[in-house]
Amino acid sequence: MKTDSDGVHPNFEHWGKIAESTFWGFVGCEIEELGESKVIVSIEIKPHHLNLIGILHGGVHATLIDSAMGLVAMIARPNDNVVTSNLTMNYVAPTERGRVFVTAEIIHSSRKMITTQAFARAENGDLCAFGTGTFRVINKPA
Repeated sequence: MKTDSDGVHPNFEHWGKIAESTFWGFVGCEIEELGESKVIVSIEIKPHHLNLIGILHGGVHATLIDSAMGLVAMIARPNDNVVTSNLTMNYVAPTERGRVFVTAEIIHSSRKMITTQAFARAENGDLCAFGTGTFRVINKPA
């Protein structure tokens, strides 16, 4: 992966702008860091992110984790498209306010598949959820 002189991925602003009008933007996700081997995304928990018992909805965790892992897979294969083929989630501890940060990285890559992992943590560092994902590499049309 190429970065500019500040160490920022060249697609950082472009992807952030595109994401604003997608499900990602609707939920309120933000890109914190795009690196060659690690991506960090976050969300500020708002009342509409909570479930009926007042904690962050599992679907929000899944969205953040899947999205962060998808970004790191996209960076690994800039000339291809990648799509989630499997997502496994583990919910560890509830959180109800503040910011949640998700860190994702690649754990295995082959010609047609990329396997990733991600960890969601509250602002204080407590682990909230983690997951693994498998992404299918699809060649972009010429």
